[in-house]
Amino acid sequence: MSEELLSRPAGNPAGEAIPGGLQREKDIMDPTKARPKRRRKVSYLTLNKIDKVDYKEVSILRRFLNDRGKMLPARQSGNTAGQQRMISQAIRRAREMALLPFTVDERQPDRSGLGRRERAPRERTDTPEATAEN
Repeated sequence: MSEELLSRPAGNPAGEAIPGGLQREKDIMDPTKARPKRRRKVSYLTLNKIDKVDYKEVSILRRFLNDRGKMLPARQSGNTAGQQRMISQAIRRAREMALLPFTVDERQPDRSGLGRRERAPRERTDTPEATAEN
């Protein structure tokens, strides 16, 4: 971290002091270099030219849920704001009609008996019955 810090104060290259202290090298941006533009995600609805999504179309709605049953945000799915509102309303209605789960349980399957060593019950020697027998 200390190698990344510059000795000059944060601000312009002339070295004038600007409130904020020291600045990291990677935060200094060369004005001649332009950042590459990221490609915007294209929505599944746009690709397949789907205008309306009903709550009964569970196969489409499942695409917009993660493995825990939560709705995916628009930045992950690529939906526009209008599409995201339509999808979220349809998911909420499908959950009310029990077509989609509210949550998905992430419990491990029951593995009772697998890999466990069976132990014989131990006889207790500190009980009054056990001491009377000896």
